[in-house]
Amino acid sequence: MYLISEINDTVRIPPNRFNEPLNEVASEIINETYVGKIDKKMGLMVTVKDIKEIGVGKVIMGDGAAYHEVVFTALFFKPELHEIVEGEVIEVTEFGAFIRIGPMDGLVHVSQVTDDYINYDGKRGALIGKESKKTLEEGNRVRARIVALSLKGKSSKETKIGLTMRQPNLGRVEWIEKEKEKKSKKPKKGKKEKK
Repeated sequence: MYLISEINDTVRIPPNRFNEPLNEVASEIINETYVGKIDKKMGLMVTVKDIKEIGVGKVIMGDGAAYHEVVFTALFFKPELHEIVEGEVIEVTEFGAFIRIGPMDGLVHVSQVTDDYINYDGKRGALIGKESKKTLEEGNRVRARIVALSLKGKSSKETKIGLTMRQPNLGRVEWIEKEKEKKSKKPKKGKKEKK
């Protein structure tokens, strides 16, 4: 889930950037400082959306920079436990598939891909269902549910997101569409199918 939050902070503007537009410099410095960092309450900061207010700069003796109080809005990505997400398979390994969901990656363990027994085809880089022959490869679009979540650490590389695709209406997009087609073709109870 994406959130927008208002934040107050102090930004250090170095003297060599005093002649540049203050809003642009402050936005760039805040982005360099915080984008990709994780706040336990807000999630992963994606970008500075807008600078609402910049206070008068204060110069501290021994440091030629100006320090400005800044109020800005920022866009955060915060995955929630049990949330349904859509993403793209970015890597397939023998133990599962890594799925890019927004600015973060999650893992679907082989035991959570389908109800079928899964084999790993190393040459193809694919997970293949033994009986159903369903395949999961890099580049496939999928829908999954978040079943495990750990936002510990300071960056997205230190987070852990566990996903499942073993529930109804989850899995590779093509699998979901085929299931919907099957259900729409089944005759409703009490009505006879026309021949």
